[in-house]
Order: sequence, then structure tokens, then C-alpha cells
Amino acid sequence: MFSLISAGVAPGVALLSYFYLKDEYEAEPLSFVLRMFLFGVLLVFPIMFIQYVLAAEGIVASPAAEAFLSAALLEEFVKWFVVYFFVYDHDEFDEPYDGIVYSASVSLGFATLENILYLLANGVETAIARALLPVSSHALFAVIMGFYFGKAKFAGQKRRYYLWASFLLPFFLHGVYDWLLLAKERWGYYMGVFMLALWWVALRKVKQAKGYARCQAVPPVKSQA
Repeated sequence: MFSLISAGVAPGVALLSYFYLKDEYEAEPLSFVLRMFLFGVLLVFPIMFIQYVLAAEGIVASPAAEAFLSAALLEEFVKWFVVYFFVYDHDEFDEPYDGIVYSASVSLGFATLENILYLLANGVETAIARALLPVSSHALFAVIMGFYFGKAKFAGQKRRYYLWASFLLPFFLHGVYDWLLLAKERWGYYMGVFMLALWWVALRKVKQAKGYARCQAVPPVKSQA
């Protein structure tokens, strides 16, 4: 049991540590990061209940409906809601990269408990595949969400546009991910390309957010006449 739970927890903690340590200028309070992680853990239960009701009532009767409605829309909206209402206006959200840290905290909390429950039901032999696909994908969707949260808060203009992007882009990508799993017979071919592209985009967003933080941290040098 210990090895199974450890296998379920390890990917989420490793990914969160990676994104947390990428914050080079002002590390976020670990207590607040862990609080958001626990928020994500608690989201699993109401989301699972709603997904069960949607399936039982026949509302999600096709792979596309299950992928985009039951999984992507529900999960990404609830995670977005938590970040927006508990983090976005918080004093600790004081640089663009912080959006990535806190979005990743919520998403990886959700992904970690979901992963543990899946391994309990299906066995530890699925741990590697789960780490490479569902847990990683939740983290990468969160990077994109957090990047646009940071843009919305610090870009000044186009605030509403970036807030919409912080929800719609993760929702669309999550829907495509689940649709590939559910609707494609040889989903592995498509998923490999999709995940590589998703990692590339997410790491670019990390680099861009760190660049914005660097611009904020280093004031411009005034020329002396």
C-alpha cells in the first residue's frame, strides 16, 4: 500500500517542485502553495460526483461530450475558479510567474489524488503511464492557465482577453487530450505528438513568464548626461 501511494504522489510532487523552484526572484510562501495544492485535492470529490451524475443521466453519451464536457470543461473551470477567487487578488501574486506556480499547485493537487485513486483501482503497474500522461498533462494545462493569469494581472491592457485565454486554452487542450484517448483507436501515435507539442508550448510559457519577472525585478538604467 505504501509503495502504491508513493507512486501516486511522486509525479505530482516532482512536477510541482520543478515549477516552484523555477521561480528565481521571490519564492512563493510554501504554506500558501501547499494550501492551493490541498484545494486541488479536495476538488476531486465534487468533480467525481458531478461526472458520475452526468454519465448516469446519459448527458455524456459520446466520446466528444465526455472529453469536452465531463472532463475538460468541468475540471478546468473548477481549477480556474479556485485560482481566480483565492489567488488572483492575493498579495502573494506579485509577479507574472506566480500564476504558473499557483495554477500548477491546484492542478497537481487534483491530479495527485486522482492518480492515487486510479492506482488503487488498477494497480501500481500503471504508475509510469499515469505519470507520463494524466499527471503531466494536468501540470502542462496549468502552466498555460497560469501564464495567462500572469498576463491578465500585470499586462495592464487586455485584462479580460487574457482571463478568457487562461480558461479557454486549457479547456480546449484538455478536451483534445481526452478526445484522443477516447475516440482514437491508435491513440498512442497521436498522443505522443500532442504531448511533445504541449511540453514545448508549456516550457516556452515558463521561459516567457520568467522573462517578464526579470523585467519587473531589474529597473531600467537611467542614462546620465
